[in-house]
Amino acid sequence: MYKTAERFKEEIIKRIDEVTEGQDEAIHEAATIFADTIERGGIIRAFGSGHSFGNALEICGRAGGYIQTRIIREPSTGIYEMLNGTGVEFMKKLDLRPQDCLVVISNSGRNPLGIEMAELAQKRGVKTIVVTALEVSKAGTSRRSDGKLLYEFGDVVLDNKSSFGDACIEVEGLDTKVGGTSLYTGCMLLDCAIMESLDILLDRGVTPPVFMSANVDGGPEFNQKLLDKFADRLAEY
Repeated sequence: MYKTAERFKEEIIKRIDEVTEGQDEAIHEAATIFADTIERGGIIRAFGSGHSFGNALEICGRAGGYIQTRIIREPSTGIYEMLNGTGVEFMKKLDLRPQDCLVVISNSGRNPLGIEMAELAQKRGVKTIVVTALEVSKAGTSRRSDGKLLYEFGDVVLDNKSSFGDACIEVEGLDTKVGGTSLYTGCMLLDCAIMESLDILLDRGVTPPVFMSANVDGGPEFNQKLLDKFADRLAEY
C-alpha cells in the first residue's frame, strides 16, 4: 500500500492544525516585533538558506503582505552555510538597522551562516525572530565552533515542530522518508504572526502598508505610491 500523496496530505493538514498549539505567546511576541518595525518605518528582513528560503519568501513582497519587507538573498545561496565565519562576512554587507527586524529560518538551526547572522543582528540592537524545529535542534549538534545553535539567538523562537530530517512519510521500498513539512508549518507560524501584527497596528491607529495584488486593476499604481516611500531601502539593485 503506497497512497503516498494521500498520506502526505493528511499529515500536512494535521501538522498545520497542531503547529500553533502552545505558541500563542511566541506568535504574539513575533507579531509585536513586526508591528513595531512597521510603525517606526523599519524593514522586516527575512533569511532562509536552502529550502528555508521558501518561508522567507512567504512574508516578503507578496499580495496581502507588508510593503516594508525585504528578502535576504545571500549570493552563494547557502553553498557555504556550514563554514564558520560566513555569516560574519555576509553581515558586513547587509543593510540592517536598529529600526528593522530580522527573521532567520533554519530547520536544524545548526549551520554557522544563520547563527552568526542572528547573533550579530542582536548585537546591533535588531530584534530577531527564529523559526526552527526546536526539539530536533536541541537534540542535534552545531556546526559552529562554539557549539551554539540558532534558537539561542532569537528574541522570539517559533517552533515549526518538524521531524528529524524534515521528511515525514515512510514508503515501502525506499531507504529514506519523503515529504518535507517545514515549509507548510513555518509559513503558517509566520503568516499568523503577520496577521496578528495587522490587528496590533490597527488598534494603535496605524494603517498597515499592505501590497495589493499587481493583477488587480489599479494594483501596481496603489503599490507604487507606498513603495516610493521606502525606495531607498527596498531597491532591488
